[in-house]
Amino acid sequence: MKQIEIEDYEINSRTMFVEPVVYGSKIYSRVVEVEDEFLLPFKPLDLIKKSCNYYGVDYESRKRGTRQLIGYFRKLSIIIEPTYHIYFFPTVSPLKPECIWIAFEHVECYRRVAAQKTMITFRNKQSHLFPVPVSTIEVQMLRTSLLKTKLMQRIESNGRKFFNKANGPQLINASESSLEYDAYSKDPK
Repeated sequence: MKQIEIEDYEINSRTMFVEPVVYGSKIYSRVVEVEDEFLLPFKPLDLIKKSCNYYGVDYESRKRGTRQLIGYFRKLSIIIEPTYHIYFFPTVSPLKPECIWIAFEHVECYRRVAAQKTMITFRNKQSHLFPVPVSTIEVQMLRTSLLKTKLMQRIESNGRKFFNKANGPQLINASESSLEYDAYSKDPK
């Protein structure tokens, strides 16, 4: 797959991972999508931050939200955009230049290749080797799954609260509806 060098990009539902690439004296981002690959003149963390901003919430707020939802404080998964299920997790501290960001939704499976190497197969059947222990990928997948579950629970809970407030409590006994029906059916007006 040929890399295309571009200046502007937002992480989207087709983005599978973002990894750092040394390009001259700078660190760029290699973005791998389901069917494309791009090289961008930004560090991966800068691209994550830029993408959070694009979807309307800054990176620091997303970090605080993750902490609040799942109670972890290191190597935090980030919800870039929940509606399209865009959840990314870092392989090491996001402040380290070697940090790779992986899209949770695209991971189909992973396996240990060596002590510090994990092969991830994505849903599009592409496999990529990452310089990370399999235990790191496993922990990050579990944490991201927990984050997604907790967020969905909150959204569903708020939806029920909103529905109940908007419509008021409506407790209907089965006999009430049949009495109303009987009243209408006997009166031919």
